[in-house]
Amino acid sequence: MICTQCPRLCQIDRKVSKGYCLEKDKIRVAKVIENFMWEEPCISGKNGALAIFFSGCNLRCEFCQNYEISHIGKGKEYSPDEFRNFILSFDLNKFDSIDLITPSQFSLQIIDALKGIKFPIPIVWNSNCYERVEVIQKLCKVIDVFLVDFKFYDSSLSQELCGAKDYFEVASKALEVMSKNKTRVMENGIMKQGVLIRHLILPDHVKDSIEVLKYIKEKIENPFVSIMSQFTPCKGRLKRKLTPLEIKTVLSFAQRIGLSEGYYQDDASANDSFIPKF
Repeated sequence: MICTQCPRLCQIDRKVSKGYCLEKDKIRVAKVIENFMWEEPCISGKNGALAIFFSGCNLRCEFCQNYEISHIGKGKEYSPDEFRNFILSFDLNKFDSIDLITPSQFSLQIIDALKGIKFPIPIVWNSNCYERVEVIQKLCKVIDVFLVDFKFYDSSLSQELCGAKDYFEVASKALEVMSKNKTRVMENGIMKQGVLIRHLILPDHVKDSIEVLKYIKEKIENPFVSIMSQFTPCKGRLKRKLTPLEIKTVLSFAQRIGLSEGYYQDDASANDSFIPKF
């Protein structure tokens, strides 16, 4: 498998070597949490999600709160057929969604695993939005909801924090394709289809958040957003939590430009107790 499925375009044989994502060709699952309640209400619902955390990451932000699996890697390996059977081994009616967390490094394998199956609950693609348009177009056939963390506007910032100078250029194109293909459908408070755009405010980078929100407002039709203030220092150069002023500045700007549909976090969310143990 010569890998070109993410924007890194490693072009290596992942049967033999690991890519930038630190993974080989088999799907690797680091952790599963049943009835997971830590996503937005339209994803978790009343019953929670079947949350599947994948090992590795094609972005590997230095401040990642799931650093233990995104940068180090661990878990059980599955072929596409084995992964399909693994999901189907659960009583899916016990959950309100299937939450695929950091899955982009296994995009094509997961597409193979999911194709042709009608699930009773929505499949959620919970990713960093650093994805190729060609892959997103394929994912639209098997994924119901895109839950994407739209991270950076400034190329120097994305280069500094995740080694991806082209992050905004790539992620904005992917987001536009997602939004055009997945019109929002809500039933009893659950997003059955659509796109939920997350954005995490970073300390000392309020201006970048404002540019991200401007883009969403100007380019995405009827955007549904989740603006997060939960940043908790784990690794890397960002050493502190957000200040109340930083949070207020970004949230006030979002309200002023009319990004009113979705969710806003307060500063109580910045707590490492919300980070899963792997």
